Amino acid sequence: MIIFFSLLLLCLLLVLAFIFILKKKNMSGWLPQYIKQRLKKPVEIKGPTHIMFSFVDHYEPQWGKPNDINIERSRVDRWLAEYPKMAEKHQDADGFHPQHTFYYPEEEYRFEHLNKIAKMCQDGFGEIELHLHHHNDNSENLRALITGFCQTLHDKHGALSHNPDTGQLSYGFIHGNWALDNCDPTGNNCGVNDELIILRETGCYADFTFPSAPHPTQPDTINSIYYAKDDPNKPKSHNTGINCKVGCKPWGDLLIVNGPLMLNWKKLKQGIFPQIENADIRKGMEPTQDRIDLWVEANIHIEGRPEWRFIKIHTHGTQERDMDILLGQPCDEMFSYLESQYNDGENYVLHYVNSREMYNIIKAAEEGKQGNPNQYRDYFLPRPQFKVKSL
Repeated sequence: MIIFFSLLLLCLLLVLAFIFILKKKNMSGWLPQYIKQRLKKPVEIKGPTHIMFSFVDHYEPQWGKPNDINIERSRVDRWLAEYPKMAEKHQDADGFHPQHTFYYPEEEYRFEHLNKIAKMCQDGFGEIELHLHHHNDNSENLRALITGFCQTLHDKHGALSHNPDTGQLSYGFIHGNWALDNCDPTGNNCGVNDELIILRETGCYADFTFPSAPHPTQPDTINSIYYAKDDPNKPKSHNTGINCKVGCKPWGDLLIVNGPLMLNWKKLKQGIFPQIENADIRKGMEPTQDRIDLWVEANIHIEGRPEWRFIKIHTHGTQERDMDILLGQPCDEMFSYLESQYNDGENYVLHYVNSREMYNIIKAAEEGKQGNPNQYRDYFLPRPQFKVKSL
């Protein structure tokens, strides 16, 4: 009897601990969908699975607000010196080097920094998109900020390309502090409840902000590429939406491209609870082989095209504590593992893509295209023609 009650007490304590973890890690919203996804039987695929791998960067040279501009310069210069040397050692099935998408903050604009980044992009190592931190903002100001910065990126640096249907400059977006559509429950870091509408109207082709777990801004919809419709009177309209599907038309206001959000049972806390795998690369969250396998296992794809999987990982690339990871051996080994395990031509084919290329391939899938996704890198939005002043 004593043993029975001891086991019962242990089970109760585990349940209480689990509930505590759910609340502390803000998992109650997205965990049900995660369980549903894990229980769903995968669709049988004939032929190889194509892996679209994209690395997006909340690239902030003014991180920490240093008083000395030389600190900013040293951060950017290190990327200019070291990233191409590391990336040029690696190639995907199509002969492309790893693609790094630099999401540059509007409020941190400096010509000299973006001129150097544009040089890396011109040399074939990535592209530039739009990042924004704002607080207690309003719709009119947000619209002006985005429109003006897009024009600056294009006119001065050759970044971004025009939508061939509308002629409008198109951009990918990452929201600073994860607070897309005013979704931070504290009410900070945005202030605009109709942000999805404004993004659509100013030319945003897709949002690449999430996952943000365990932060409370994490939406319930995970491991999906989906359309969200804005309720201009409420925050976090992207919490749910309609999955992107083959043969279906765009819906709502904005396409949301999720990165993988998983539970890593190979890395336990207190020997019991799995670590949240949120696709973040930094010191202490190195891109190990078990994490890479989880990204593939997340199985993010367009419904009806399961043989094309999309992996989007993220980082904050200018923080000194993380640069040895991003520019050194850990990421070097990540690319080597991807190329050795997910590029054999029979089971997997690897494609390094930037955000614009990922969007183009998503649109191709949505419109029923199939085969090798490499042919759809420039399917809708053309490659920007970068401008670089002599360095």
